[in-house]
Amino acid sequence: MCSAWYEEKCSAIADGKRRGKGSDLYSCLCVWLYFSTLWGHAAPQCPASCHCSWDTGTVLCSDAELRAIPEGIPPETVSLHLERNYIREIPESAFSHLVHLRDLYLSHNRIDSLATGALRHLGPELRMLDLSHNHLRHASREEFGSTRAKTRLYHNPWHCDCALQELMETLNLEPETVNGIICESSVRGVGEGSRWEDPGSHGEHTGQSLVKLLDSGVNFCSLQRKTTDVAMLVTMFVWFFMVIVYVVYYVRQNQAEARRHLEYLKSLPSPRKTPTETDTLSTGF
Repeated sequence: MCSAWYEEKCSAIADGKRRGKGSDLYSCLCVWLYFSTLWGHAAPQCPASCHCSWDTGTVLCSDAELRAIPEGIPPETVSLHLERNYIREIPESAFSHLVHLRDLYLSHNRIDSLATGALRHLGPELRMLDLSHNHLRHASREEFGSTRAKTRLYHNPWHCDCALQELMETLNLEPETVNGIICESSVRGVGEGSRWEDPGSHGEHTGQSLVKLLDSGVNFCSLQRKTTDVAMLVTMFVWFFMVIVYVVYYVRQNQAEARRHLEYLKSLPSPRKTPTETDTLSTGF
């Protein structure tokens, strides 16, 4: 089909040549038409609702009312803009083919979960990762992998715990936005009461900057270990108490059985005494 179209156009140009046009112009036009046809068939496709700039490797999908990561993002993409959509989650293989990606903008979405390893496939060339203004509460190193990109995580309802603390220590956070990572809730310390009695409590660090808390010496991993130790101690005490109760119950049951057996033996009739030969002689005298 492409060859037929090419031959048709070249024939038309040849007719023009016979009308007196130069051979150089004829050759140039034929070559230009041929390569234009090849490029039209080989050029990558742009995802629906997106705009692609091939010379800069930029794919713009902002304000497109997307509810998921679009399919068909060109592998040559360098900068991907997905801001201001309705995306809720990032699947594990969403960016696995974007080995040249440098900038990934996902701000102002509704992302509340990241699949394990969702960002692990992003190559070492990634330099900007924007996840601000989303609904993220939990995150760990498994989701982010070994990325060293400058990362924005502010304006998310974070639950501050040991996993988030360990993540903060490995990410290259953008300095200008780091104080915007606020604890919407946090793990509870040993002195804050029982974790099981009041699960709706947000903890004592609610509304505070996570980075400032860590700089002030708060260690959520230490709190978690202390809480775990207390829980283990309480569990051991409960088991010990149950064993004592069982032993006491067993002893009392045995005592009751022994008393019933003794009363039964006492209730049996006494055996009658049979007369002996000595008793008979005594009676005769």
